[in-house]
Amino acid sequence: MDANELRNKTPDELRAELVNLKKEGFNLRFQQATGQMENTSGIRKARRAAAQVKTILNEKAAAASKEA
Repeated sequence: MDANELRNKTPDELRAELVNLKKEGFNLRFQQATGQMENTSGIRKARRAAAQVKTILNEKAAAASKEA
C-alpha cells in the first residue's frame, strides 16, 4: 500500500491494517516452517508493510501530541 493512502486513513483503520499484516506474517512464517511456501519474498513484504503502518501511526501520534 502506498504511504499516501496510509496517511489518509484514521488511526483506528491503521491499527486494523496492522493486525491484518501481523496475521498475514504469522501465516507466512507458518507456511515456511511447514514447507508449503512457494514465494519467500512475502514474509519480507509483510514485515515492511507492518513497519510502514507503525511509522505512520507514530507520525500521527506525534502530530496529535504536538497540537495539544
